[in-house]
Amino acid sequence: MGTQHPEGNWLMIDDRVLSSATVADTRSLRRRGLLGQRDCDGALVLPGTGSVHTMGMSMPIDVLFCDRSGDVVAMYTLPPWRITRPRWRISMAVETAAGEFERWGIAIGDRITLA
Repeated sequence: MGTQHPEGNWLMIDDRVLSSATVADTRSLRRRGLLGQRDCDGALVLPGTGSVHTMGMSMPIDVLFCDRSGDVVAMYTLPPWRITRPRWRISMAVETAAGEFERWGIAIGDRITLA
């Protein structure tokens, strides 16, 4: 799918691990995102992505956008066949299964890191 380092990628807030993470580190992987998947285990990190869509997807997803500091500036639950409005000055988007952000306790203003 994307880069998964041997020691693993972890999506974190402070010292708390939220989920395993895969980094979509090519343009092709960023464009595809979670398209074609029936479920989502972990999170997909999309560097430099200021807008996402669920065109052709069969499941809703949670999406968040972080600024250059890693602070969450926007969060959505996106049903199939929707698109987010473009956001400027975004450092990364994170996609995962719908409902995960609530379960993980993520809120606007939290600082997300990858470890």
